[in-house]
Amino acid sequence: MERIHVVLSPEPTQVRMLARADGQDLMKAVLSPASKAHPRAASTLLEGLALWQQRPLGVVVCVDGRSDGHALGLYDALGLGRRTLHYEVGVAYHHARRRRLAGIGDFRDLRRLSLAQVMP
Repeated sequence: MERIHVVLSPEPTQVRMLARADGQDLMKAVLSPASKAHPRAASTLLEGLALWQQRPLGVVVCVDGRSDGHALGLYDALGLGRRTLHYEVGVAYHHARRRRLAGIGDFRDLRRLSLAQVMP
């Protein structure tokens, strides 16, 4: 069973989420900042998506100096991602990020992220 690939981009004012399966966008979301979310919100959201689709998730959290990725609770201080029955988390560090969103959001930068290079 092929995984659903999820990219989370926590930013100071929002968290962008892109889920892709079978070469197509499954879900795009712009959520409130991670600092304002319940500590288990990200893990519950990921578990719910995996259960809904009945497939495991490969998750990448994109972080840089401005992001609040630790508030998601998906990786530790050493950058090691959580592993559960429903999802496995990797961390991608990058510096450049687009600030401008159109409509629900511009997810091209997340789409370009090669999950194969980040996930074990």
